[in-house]
Amino acid sequence: MSRTRTALSAAAAAAVVLAAAACAPQPQSSTGAAGSGAADCTTGSPSLHKSGQLTIATDSPAYEPWFDSNTPSNGKGFESAVAYAVAEKLGFGRGQVKWVVEPFAHSYAPGAKSFDFDINQISSTPQRAKAVDFSTSYYTANQAVLTLDGSKFAKATSLSELKDAKIGVQVATTSYQAVLDRLKPTGKPSVFNTTKDEVTALTNGQIDAIVTDLPTVFYLANAELDHGKIIGQFGYEGGTPEEFGLLLPKNSGYTTCVNRALSSLKADGTIAALTKKWLSASANVPELKQ
Repeated sequence: MSRTRTALSAAAAAAVVLAAAACAPQPQSSTGAAGSGAADCTTGSPSLHKSGQLTIATDSPAYEPWFDSNTPSNGKGFESAVAYAVAEKLGFGRGQVKWVVEPFAHSYAPGAKSFDFDINQISSTPQRAKAVDFSTSYYTANQAVLTLDGSKFAKATSLSELKDAKIGVQVATTSYQAVLDRLKPTGKPSVFNTTKDEVTALTNGQIDAIVTDLPTVFYLANAELDHGKIIGQFGYEGGTPEEFGLLLPKNSGYTTCVNRALSSLKADGTIAALTKKWLSASANVPELKQ
């Protein structure tokens, strides 16, 4: 997973449809939205960072296709659109949503948070979940491999053909372990602070390929590189997918609320529609196997 990112073209990713609990906000700020537990899912909930306001975090710059024009508040791009859809389910109008900047690598660090949830292609992992809460998944992503069309690896059709490639990944992402587990390279992947740094390294010949999530690979190939070549995509060891979740403060009283909102958005087809609109990418990319 990574974060640099124009609209994409190709076939749509499939969305998951789940049975949903009602998610309409309570008119009064006593206890509980519909369902079990005592979660207060009102716009005046004491669990909110600021009463009457939904504070949402993401990194800066915020790249496409996740956001548009580095402006999370415009509602364009997959994650911006998902965030506003969740806000609406929770009863917040657009004027009640405030965006704040939270660097990706800081988001899941232990400690107090200045937001209600963070949306930033953050993979839910057991290690990260020790310090923060994660919602249920709003997107499942494969990893993908990007090189230049003149590279000696450009015609690779299997993961084993990439074992001698110098691979670049972004720091603090799950791509590093995915490369070790699936590509099994002869050398350790190179780690970069930003996707821009990865692109520079690829262009300069410091690395042979970049591994990151598939939507980001599409953006880089189409918008950041003149001769980018997508080699293919691959899943995780044992078939375990990479799932992006909304990140909340540890033991947040609002975790149940955003889960109910996401469940409703999956059930009514909203997540499927937003996935098709903003992340139409994966069907024509070959799967790389050993």
